[in-house]
Amino acid sequence: MEDWAEIRRLHRAEQMGIKAIARHMGVARNTVREAVRSDVPPRYERTRKGSMVDAVESQVVELLREFPQMPATVIAERVGWSGGMTVLRDRVAELRPLFVPPDPCQRTAYRPGELAQFDLWQPDVLIPVGHGQAEKLWVIVGAMGFSKFLAGWMIPSREDHDVLGGHLELLRQFRAVPRMAVWDQEGAIGQWHGPRMVFTEAFQAFKGTLGMGARLCLRADPETKGIIERNNGYLETSFLPGRRFADVADFNRQLTAWLIKANHRIHATTKVRPAEAACEDRGAMLGFPAVLPDTSWRFSTRLPRDHYVRVATNDYSVNPRFVGRRVEVKVTLDEVIATCEGTEVARHRRCLARHQSLLAPDHARVLRAMRAETRAAEAFPAEVEVRDLSVYDRIAGVA
Repeated sequence: MEDWAEIRRLHRAEQMGIKAIARHMGVARNTVREAVRSDVPPRYERTRKGSMVDAVESQVVELLREFPQMPATVIAERVGWSGGMTVLRDRVAELRPLFVPPDPCQRTAYRPGELAQFDLWQPDVLIPVGHGQAEKLWVIVGAMGFSKFLAGWMIPSREDHDVLGGHLELLRQFRAVPRMAVWDQEGAIGQWHGPRMVFTEAFQAFKGTLGMGARLCLRADPETKGIIERNNGYLETSFLPGRRFADVADFNRQLTAWLIKANHRIHATTKVRPAEAACEDRGAMLGFPAVLPDTSWRFSTRLPRDHYVRVATNDYSVNPRFVGRRVEVKVTLDEVIATCEGTEVARHRRCLARHQSLLAPDHARVLRAMRAETRAAEAFPAEVEVRDLSVYDRIAGVA
C-alpha cells in the first residue's frame, strides 16, 4: 500500500518516468506500470478454497426453492450429508435469504391517543428488600405511541396482580387511558393460541373496566413494539449507570424524578418534547372510568391459632382476638390488609424479603393482654356452689 502511494506520488507530482521510479524504489518496471494505471489501492484477496458443501449445493438450492424454511438438519438428511453440521448450516444460512420473501422493517407513525406500548424490564441491579436480602426485580415500562411519553414503575413480582397494579400506576402517570395497549406474550397478560389472542381472566377484567383494547406481539417480532424496546435500552444506558438504591421505594423515587427530565428532552425522532406532545395524546385518549379496576390479590381464610396469614412466603400477624374467625386478605403493591366482617384487623407494609414472620406492635400488645387475662382467670377461678347431696336423698325418699 505504501509503495503504491509513493509510486503514484512520484509519477503525478514529481513527473518521474517509469524507469526512474523503478530505480528509485527498487521495484520492477511492471510493478510501477500497474501502480500508475490503478486508480484504487491494491488489495490482497485470498483465493477461495473449495468446500465439501459445493458438491451438494445444487441439491440444497432445490430444496430451499421449494421449502424456504426447511431446517438445516432436515436438509442434511435429504441430501445425505455426512460431514460436519457447522459448515452446512453456514452455507444454508447464506443461501436461504435468496428464497425467503423480504421482511423489511419500517418506521410507523401513530395517531394521537391510538396506542401505548408496554413491557417488563429487569434492571441488572440488586435491590435491597430488607432482612439482609436483595433481589433483581421487574419494572413495568410504557410509552405513548404518538408523543413517545415514557412512564415506569418497579413492581414486586410478575404475578397477575402486581403486573396489573403496575399497569394501572403507569396509566396514572399517562393521566389517560390509551385506546389500545400493545404487550408481549406475558403470563400475566395473555398468549397466542394458534390464530387467536387469548388474554388472562385478570387482564380481561382490567381492560374491560377501563374500556381499553389490547394486542399481543408475535414471537420474535420486536419491531411491533420498537418504541418501548428502544426506551428499555435508553433506561439501561442513561438512567441505571452509577445509581444505588436503598429499596423499591427509593428506586421508584429516583426513576420518577429521572422520567420528568427524560420526557422534557428533545426526542431524537419527533424533534419535540414528549411532555409537550403528550397533551395532544391525552386529548385523544380515553378518560378514567368512575370505578377503577381492582388489581389487588384477594383471598379468604380462617385465622388459625397462631393468628398469622401467609402471603407468598411471608407470614403477617392479625389481631389475635379474631382467631377462629374468617378474615378477608387484600394484597396490593405496597400493603397487606386483613378485615373481618368489614372491620380492619391487620395492615402491614408488604415485605419483599422471603420467609419472614412479621408481628405488628399492636398485635403483640393484644397478645400480651390476652395472656394476662388467661393467667388471671387461672389464679382466681370462679366460685361454684356446692349442692347439699342430702337433697337428692329426700327426693328419692331415702331416710
